[in-house]
Amino acid sequence: MDLGLTGKRALVMGGGRGIGRGIATALAAEGASVAIVSRNREVLERAALEIGDKTGAPMMAVAADLADHASIAKAFHRIAEAFGGVDILVNNSGGPPPSGAAGIAPEQWQTQFEAMVLNVIGLTDLALPGMRSRGWGRVLTVASSGVIQPIPTIGMSNTLRSALVGWSKTLAGEVGKDGVTVNMLLPGRILTERVTSLDHAAATKQGKTVDEIAAKAAAEIPVGRYGTIEEFGAVAAFLASEKASYVTGSMIRIDGGATRSI
Repeated sequence: MDLGLTGKRALVMGGGRGIGRGIATALAAEGASVAIVSRNREVLERAALEIGDKTGAPMMAVAADLADHASIAKAFHRIAEAFGGVDILVNNSGGPPPSGAAGIAPEQWQTQFEAMVLNVIGLTDLALPGMRSRGWGRVLTVASSGVIQPIPTIGMSNTLRSALVGWSKTLAGEVGKDGVTVNMLLPGRILTERVTSLDHAAATKQGKTVDEIAAKAAAEIPVGRYGTIEEFGAVAAFLASEKASYVTGSMIRIDGGATRSI
């Protein structure tokens, strides 16, 4: 299936590794020009080179601090100038450290809110005018299955990512007639460094091995295993495509059926 992404221009936050890299690779494989952004320049440049070699797509690596809006804005304008615009925006931020919901200092909430919520909104506001004027755009925001079924060990993430749910749904209603779709991607246990670190934290807390934690988690997933970044990237590429032009305001679960609610 031709997804109609040849010549489209994508900006993928956190694109140097994990889920972001999976999405960047999938978009590049479909013919999009892809810019990846994160703080680690070395990781970014290596990822851009490897993805470019694999797919033949034009790639761009721009280092920026995802927690600093001024840094993100500078990166956006550099990418938009180099590519001539941004058609596809993938909002993908790191998560806060494992925690409950109670007893967290206000300063921690504020810091994480700015990084995980305000900067996502601010970056999207930079991309939207161009998308709306061209009559075509895609905004994908990676959150967590915890916004549907809260995960006890990541209380801050459950809370802050849930704020993006209301924002994303509201925004979809505002820009749909302009040819811009807005959707959320909800990963379950995708095999990434982030998930591995959470497994390590759980193992330490429970006095078990990481393998025991991972095996127990996999056993609770209907498909019986963790997902891959390639599987996640494929779903993202479809939602970013011409073929998904009638899908907006939605939350798509990529979790192997782990979320039990309907």
